[in-house]
Amino acid sequence: MRIRPLALLAILLSLGTGLEACTNLLITKGASKDGSTMITYAADSHTLYGELYFKRGGAHLPSEMRDIVEWDTGKFLGRIPEAPVTYTRVGNMNEHQLAIAETTFGGRKELQVPSGIVDYGSLIYIGLERAKTAREAIEVMTTLAETYGYASEGESFSIADPNEAWILEMIGKGKGQKGALWVAYKLPDGTISAHANQSRIRQFPLNDPKNALYSRDLIPFAREHGWFKGEDKDFSFADTYAPLTFGALRFCEARVWSLFRRAAPSQDLPIDYVKAVKGAKPLPLCIKPDHKLDVRDAMELMRDHFEGTEFDMTKDVGAGPFASPYRWRPMTWKLDGQEYLHERAISTQQTGFSFVAQSRAWLPDPVGGVLWFGVDDTYTTCYVPISCGVQAPPHAFAEGTGDFNAFSWDSAFWTFNFVSNYTYTRWRDMIQDVQKVQREFEGRFTAEQADVDRRALALYKEEPGLAKDFLTKRAADATAEVVARWQKLGQFLIWKYLDGNVRDEKGKVTHPRYPDAWYRRIVKDHGPVIEMKKVEGLAADEE
Repeated sequence: MRIRPLALLAILLSLGTGLEACTNLLITKGASKDGSTMITYAADSHTLYGELYFKRGGAHLPSEMRDIVEWDTGKFLGRIPEAPVTYTRVGNMNEHQLAIAETTFGGRKELQVPSGIVDYGSLIYIGLERAKTAREAIEVMTTLAETYGYASEGESFSIADPNEAWILEMIGKGKGQKGALWVAYKLPDGTISAHANQSRIRQFPLNDPKNALYSRDLIPFAREHGWFKGEDKDFSFADTYAPLTFGALRFCEARVWSLFRRAAPSQDLPIDYVKAVKGAKPLPLCIKPDHKLDVRDAMELMRDHFEGTEFDMTKDVGAGPFASPYRWRPMTWKLDGQEYLHERAISTQQTGFSFVAQSRAWLPDPVGGVLWFGVDDTYTTCYVPISCGVQAPPHAFAEGTGDFNAFSWDSAFWTFNFVSNYTYTRWRDMIQDVQKVQREFEGRFTAEQADVDRRALALYKEEPGLAKDFLTKRAADATAEVVARWQKLGQFLIWKYLDGNVRDEKGKVTHPRYPDAWYRRIVKDHGPVIEMKKVEGLAADEE
């Protein structure tokens, strides 16, 4: 979701909707253990209701029009002609294993009021409805922006099919100008990349359409406005259209750094860049991981609070006695004339939904595409495998099952939020109970996937519709099982940690101490008042 322009830290949190942001990881075929491409997405917004969007494809009459409704606000923006044929989309993946995700980077203020009717969310979902491959999606999305005008701020898109993974970055041309400025880059096979609300494409090949595409006026537009004066080969999209700020480094690039340092610890990428140390070298656009990654690796990489670094959110006093890696908004604050910040990690309380989209070229599309989907915080969610060939979304994830304004046990979003929000109160202890169940389900689902593939493939060879029916039921059953288990997990946590007590393995109520480090902080702050003293020398009351 969106993150407002990062001009100044003070501006970041003074905006009406507050700070909202997303994180994407891209994994090419050669960087994955099984040869699949994968992209991850955490859709983060304090007001985003986590659900699985579903739209069935089909044939359309020449006279049909498609409504454009802004994803962030629900505002009607206009209508465009419908495509003759559209494809079914399940969340952010379509029936051809094409997956698209995003993060908003804002970019130059002068370009943040573009004239057009197609917002970034519509580009994603129309792209999924009209394209079979990543390259086709880039063509569809850029043509839409250039024909009908782009209606959002600067945006980075992750686009992957079973064979290729691309990053597309786009920004409008400013007030009164309808088109868009954009560049798309195909990741070298064997690499991974990431973006988190800051433009990341710098230099790119100018005459290599197999690996890089860009708008014709991308560089001339920058020259016309005085933003670039060098040779074309030295042109940098990110430096020109989204100049770095401290906020962009600390809140955005820091998440990319944390993904990279965990996927490739041998590279020992320094922290200086994201700390805004003068002269520090920027992060590379992509890296080769130390080992090839699978779906479970991708899930775990999206679970991060900077643990083990100097940004570790479990270490300072803000973490409380139970090492909570969460900080409530605002993210920047002033005290005694000095401004400070809370870190912005990949795992965050305001995630609406997240996923790992897996595309596998060696299987037919309905079987090969799997959207591992979860709602709420990436650290506490459970990813459920949902085939791109399903004929309907699982009930607990479906649009219309609950909403943001009313709690419902029928809703996966509210069930998972019930558990995570209680877990935040005693994080160090409760997260162990949550992860035990999380790993049980995710481990079982990934272990079962080969058998699911085998059964679905056999049905597909007999009749594709049978495979789709099987995969639809599989997704529904798995989702129902997980949501029911999470309801029981919430009840268990209430029972185990009632009133600050902790029940042991036999159910006996115990009263564990706070950590000694926390006691020391209490003593340092309030010691003389709470010190236990020997009573002596007190005079008796006189009648």
